[in-house]
Amino acid sequence: MDFNYTPKVQEMRQRLLSFMDQHIYPNEQRFHDEIEANRHAGNAWVPTQVVEELKPKARAAGLWNLFLPHSARVPEGLSNLEYAPLCEIMGRVHFASEVFNCSAPDTGNMETLERYAAEHLKREWLDPLLRGEIRSAFAMTEPAVASSDATNIASRIERQGDNYVINGRKWWTSGAGDPRCKVYIFMGKTNPEAGRHEQQSMIVVPADTPGITIVRNLSVFGYDDAPHGHSEVIFKDVKVPVENVLLGEGRGFEIAQGRLGPGRIHHCMRSIGVAERSLEFMCRRLSSRIAFGKPVASQSVWHERIAEARCMIDQARLMTLKAAHMMDTVGNKIAKAEIAMIKVIAPNMACQITDWAIQAHGGGGVSGDFPVASFYAHQRTLRLADGPDEVHRNAIAKLELAKYLDIPGAAEKVEMPITRGA
Repeated sequence: MDFNYTPKVQEMRQRLLSFMDQHIYPNEQRFHDEIEANRHAGNAWVPTQVVEELKPKARAAGLWNLFLPHSARVPEGLSNLEYAPLCEIMGRVHFASEVFNCSAPDTGNMETLERYAAEHLKREWLDPLLRGEIRSAFAMTEPAVASSDATNIASRIERQGDNYVINGRKWWTSGAGDPRCKVYIFMGKTNPEAGRHEQQSMIVVPADTPGITIVRNLSVFGYDDAPHGHSEVIFKDVKVPVENVLLGEGRGFEIAQGRLGPGRIHHCMRSIGVAERSLEFMCRRLSSRIAFGKPVASQSVWHERIAEARCMIDQARLMTLKAAHMMDTVGNKIAKAEIAMIKVIAPNMACQITDWAIQAHGGGGVSGDFPVASFYAHQRTLRLADGPDEVHRNAIAKLELAKYLDIPGAAEKVEMPITRGA
């Protein structure tokens, strides 16, 4: 395997680094100031002007929709391996991926619509998403059941004539609180009597359909992530046309498998960017502080942590690149073990390094004066999002054990988790 960046990716990487230096890092404080100003004015759920101003600049720089491969609508889309180093750079700043129209859940929803939606749905919803004119939400996880096993999902999608009627309560519906959210992709049961993996379907639901109520916006360690956020949403007698279903009834698990593979590895790519930035903050802080008559950086315990951090980041990056390479060359199904492994490795790695960065900053590390506390909150969440560590480890172990079973094709029969949360 050759993980050297191609000349094309090297050039794009330099262009992205320059954009970050010129437009993203200098506007970090402005982004947070805008949100706080909106919050004090009584509504934090307002799109920030700075992000909207930067989007046309990103598009003009050729740094737009890079996440989506093999699409006639997006000829600039990159392979997973090409996208990895760019997604990592975007991950260094919380809001950066949105500037490039490469942020979740829109990326997963756009990929889902591109791969599985009828042409009329693509024209209505995918095209404006690709232009960055609207945003979207993904409604899968439910508060009443352990959604780490998606077969537990209880929301109903029932056919009545030419329509489906949707009823259910969802939470951690990413993006629902954003006023630009115009469409949901909803997962629920169309046939509870079907086989375990044929009960679920996915359907496109316009956000202004009567019967949708946002109950509350959820916080993560006190962060509400406005104006994007994560919401608890009730769907009560929500009626949508039959032609809004994706692929057909009972295909929800199949779609979810395709959707969550790229989504999981994108999270991992961004996690590496967070870890790199945490290490930078840690080293700068340790070098600038004096304790007991000498720089804190001279203490041997910090040498151990810095060295370990560098090893952990580079290991995770190589594993991410391997998974991306396999997704591109042999497909997500064969790369299922590598996707599961990096989904465990990357967030845990980023959590540990961010925790050390917090420790290096002392009291400042848990305050809002530095971004490392926010880094930790988001990375700790990723140990649950798109499947908890335990579920992925279970799948990895089954794949490993299958190698030693005297049963042809045993590994191919191991089911990978279709899961977004706990």
